[in-house]
Amino acid sequence: MEQNEKQHFIFLELRQRLQSGLLVIRSDAVEGNPKVNVSCEDSALKIHVPSEEYQVKLTPGVSLVEGSCQKSPEVKEDGFHIRLRLKVDQYAEASDSVIERLRVQEKYCFLCQSCRAMLLKDRVFKRVLPLPNGNWNTLVDDWCCHPDPFANKKLLPKEEDCLLGDTYVLLTRDSSCDQSLAQQVDLSPVISAATQHSEKQTPGHKTVGVFCRKCSAVLGEAVTTDVFKFYITEMVVRQTKDEECDVTQHRQQFLERALASRLFELSSAQSIFRFSIQTPGGKAMIMLWLLNTDTLIASFSEKARSSDSLISASDHHLDEHQSRLAACAVKVLYLPCTQGKHQEAVNAWEKDISVHPLALPESTCEEVLQLLTTCTSTLPTSLRSMNSYQTHVWPWLLTVC
Repeated sequence: MEQNEKQHFIFLELRQRLQSGLLVIRSDAVEGNPKVNVSCEDSALKIHVPSEEYQVKLTPGVSLVEGSCQKSPEVKEDGFHIRLRLKVDQYAEASDSVIERLRVQEKYCFLCQSCRAMLLKDRVFKRVLPLPNGNWNTLVDDWCCHPDPFANKKLLPKEEDCLLGDTYVLLTRDSSCDQSLAQQVDLSPVISAATQHSEKQTPGHKTVGVFCRKCSAVLGEAVTTDVFKFYITEMVVRQTKDEECDVTQHRQQFLERALASRLFELSSAQSIFRFSIQTPGGKAMIMLWLLNTDTLIASFSEKARSSDSLISASDHHLDEHQSRLAACAVKVLYLPCTQGKHQEAVNAWEKDISVHPLALPESTCEEVLQLLTTCTSTLPTSLRSMNSYQTHVWPWLLTVC
């Protein structure tokens, strides 16, 4: 069992659109007695194994087709695979990201996600506008027969504007910024071939990082002396009227929800399924391929309370370690690109206009890679990879305030 020591005791993956599911139970969970019974009662899936019962509360409109469970031959590295059929009357809805929730004439507060310090208070926007697609410079070069009129020009917000990028917002500075924000110059960001082509940058270009003055966490960068770029993975945004909104969400939980919701929104709006997670300077860190967005997942660790689950601790019934709430998730394939890994694939993706770049601070890219790697190791062995790519499921059940 050494190769499975990190694998969850029980893993459940349900596909809403396919109306099917897969239940994986480790061999040691049945204690030599392969008799397993799966039933559905009161919108909850009940998994009966020898001497134990586990319960997964399903989302509204999803239930098990009774008598549909089919046990497959035991997979040596995983244990028992049981196929399920579902009845889906309504699909679970994904929570919106910050990018989708910002509105005009609403009052917002911006807080540091790391230490919850107030960064910007009572900001009201007269205009909330989306910026062009991340590949817009390249598209202009490819489709226009005349020189790019936007070359070396930046789209910047005016006062009381909020411009929305794929993973960031552009805001003008105000008098409170001097008390809450700090800046530091980075002289040597790494520039990729794609970035050099689209933005005409060169190594040595000065980047001014923006940090939380209280905890020194990276928040974004200064585009000009009066315009800041803030990444949605580094800040909590809430409406001022929601004073009781919980912003104490764990970092891992916050990060996976923020990215999962953005992947879903971009794929739905623009039919984009391949992403290059990269630093602001254009250094590719992760190549990510979105497989599906209709997954529900639940998992159980070693017959004991554990925060090492695919589903975050706050999603559990804390008094009953044998009960879980199924979480909506996106399922992705990914390849790490750090330390020169998979350079041939990176070069091919950078030349492919259908690959969408998503910029994040380098420290956050490293966090995302660590999160992917750690969570993948808990999946059943047979589900961890596909065609040299690693597999991962990102839950997004909770709405980030």
